[in-house]
Amino acid sequence: MNLNESSVRQLATAIRQGDLAFQDCIDHFASVTKQLNPDINAFREFKFPTSPPAQSGPLAGIPIGIKDGICTENFKTAASSSMLAEYQAPYNASVIESLNAAGALCVGKTNMDEFAMGSSTENSFFGNTRNPWDQNRVPGGSSGGSAAAVAAGMVPLALGSDTGGSIRQPAAFCGITGLKPTYGLVSRLGLIAFASSLDQIGPMGRSAEDVAIMLNAIAGHDRDDSTSASYTPPDYTQSLEQDLNGIRVGVCKNELDDHVEPSVRNAVAQSIEVLKDLGAQIVDVELPHEKYAVAAYYIVAPCEASSNLSRYDGVRYTARSDSNQLADMYTKTRSQHFGPEVKRRILLGTYALSSGYYDQYYIKGSKVRRLIKQDFEKAFETVDLIAGPTTPTTAFEMGAKTTDPIQMYLADVFTVSANLAGIPAISIPCGFADGLPIGMQLQSPAFHESQLLNVAHRFQTATDWHLRRPNI
Repeated sequence: MNLNESSVRQLATAIRQGDLAFQDCIDHFASVTKQLNPDINAFREFKFPTSPPAQSGPLAGIPIGIKDGICTENFKTAASSSMLAEYQAPYNASVIESLNAAGALCVGKTNMDEFAMGSSTENSFFGNTRNPWDQNRVPGGSSGGSAAAVAAGMVPLALGSDTGGSIRQPAAFCGITGLKPTYGLVSRLGLIAFASSLDQIGPMGRSAEDVAIMLNAIAGHDRDDSTSASYTPPDYTQSLEQDLNGIRVGVCKNELDDHVEPSVRNAVAQSIEVLKDLGAQIVDVELPHEKYAVAAYYIVAPCEASSNLSRYDGVRYTARSDSNQLADMYTKTRSQHFGPEVKRRILLGTYALSSGYYDQYYIKGSKVRRLIKQDFEKAFETVDLIAGPTTPTTAFEMGAKTTDPIQMYLADVFTVSANLAGIPAISIPCGFADGLPIGMQLQSPAFHESQLLNVAHRFQTATDWHLRRPNI
């Protein structure tokens, strides 16, 4: 059995039936991680068990990487920040408990942009993560470590979080499948907050089927999370094989115009034709306020970040800078232990929330958010889902955008709208350009993950983009 090529279902079935020894599976992925992580830096910390207990469940024996912003009892949770470098969470996030119950093995914490603020995983206190397809390029962010770990074959599955594209953009750059669920479908309890009305934990794997299996384990109502939806999720693997006859796929023409890299535009256009050949009906749709999404997002998200990150003051569980004066200690701690991008967003948010500017910025941004949500609601009256590029380019070179925050922010131009609207979206591999993966994004109405995964899976049965592996 070739473990490098095996799906999660194949691995779990082989372990359950005794065709693959539990320890052999763990040892394989441990060996790959030890070999590749010094160069890729996907994991901040990892620990593969040498004698794991026998477990049962749909993910029994499957090692999983956990984004560093998700609390775990067995590993430090630093959010890749100096501020929390030594923080040991006293509890597991709800998603970790769910994975444990499914038999999965959480084997380490993956690198990320500090406090999930970034699109390249270059903002980590623990160093840059590199793209397995080209180590001179970024893996995307902020869940770049999780994406790189899956793409490099270090683990079959990983958890990410997505505030404005942080699962889907790195999935596209690394040639894997990543799903941002509907807001509230997956518990946020134990996720270190960036922007609480936008953050969502989600699964990352090589295929839509792998992602569906993982979503089964983590989706569902959590009474301890006030933002958790009172919704009973279906078995997301049951609808994967449905044909696409009659499925209406919307295409927004301005997502395929000249500001998209030609190779990306062509790959996505060809992939939409594949969906058409599979029986889908292609329908033009308009999202008139999408062009304001990045501007609205970079008002709303920093405002929420300013509030959420005010708790990191050096008094309680964070790093602390020495001083005899309380106010001076606050200033030194936050100045020395927050990175440049985190400081930038705190300043943006604090300014936008300040007296005299609240109505001009935050309220206006929130109104635009509502208009974007209404655009999707109107579009979904005539289509079942919307297809387009995940990103306007393939993975860019490391350092190419670090001195130009605006250009870095525009890497999320197609992904932030789903967070603002609270709807689910998935990125799937759909082509290559100069050896670099290209991602196609599918978006659907809230709680329609089954349909997203069905369309993604049917596309993947007709193509082989998701089966390709980097030569490392």
